[in-house]
Amino acid sequence: MLARLASNRLQEIRRIFTQPVRSFSTALNYHLDSPENNPDLPWEFSEANKQKAKEILSHYPSNYKQSAVIPLLDLAQQQHGGWLPVSAMNAVAKVIEVAPIRVYEVATFYSMFNRTKVGKYHLLVCGTTPCMIRGSRDIEAALLKHLGVKRNEVTKDGLFSVGEMECMGSCVNAPMITVADYSNGSEGYTYNYYEDVTPERVVEIVEKLKKGEKPPHGTQNPKRIMCGPEGGNTTLLGEPKPPPCRDLDAC
Repeated sequence: MLARLASNRLQEIRRIFTQPVRSFSTALNYHLDSPENNPDLPWEFSEANKQKAKEILSHYPSNYKQSAVIPLLDLAQQQHGGWLPVSAMNAVAKVIEVAPIRVYEVATFYSMFNRTKVGKYHLLVCGTTPCMIRGSRDIEAALLKHLGVKRNEVTKDGLFSVGEMECMGSCVNAPMITVADYSNGSEGYTYNYYEDVTPERVVEIVEKLKKGEKPPHGTQNPKRIMCGPEGGNTTLLGEPKPPPCRDLDAC
């Protein structure tokens, strides 16, 4: 009886990991080997990235190599097309001389590390309250409909995937998305924010990316300059007045 229940549970877990729709960093915090993701697959940093890894390590004391785990995982993810197989995590563990579990703990905790495949352009929609109030659900719906995928799926051509991210730190320009560009590996990797987006504008951004173009990032509202108000400032138009007395102790 117990053996049958355990077997059924294992089959359920395997189905979760083999489904085409899986969350990325929020996947179950344990690993099941697959043909494309298992510790027996060889993985190492490229020659160029080995030099980058040395430069990263140089910022930390030699007896605190483990402090470099996050930037090294980020470098590995860039090299591997936007996601971290277990063999890449093992390679990072060797570089910083720790047990692999110490690297797995970090990779499963932080949402910017993806443990399943993503598109060459990984689109992340901000889902925090200000963006949600300003229509982020409509932004996500427009992207999913245009690309013909569900959240966390990769398009058939491998170009795009859509996920959710928490606060991107520019609430005044809500709603916004991030585009992680893995199309040129770690050498050409970019991570850009597109603010004040609309459902129509995000579709335009996707089409430009398809053509290999680089749409201008930042605010997509032509009436704004960065995070300033539409139409320009109405206050603080001149130099601020200095305090009446610069010597505070003498005031």
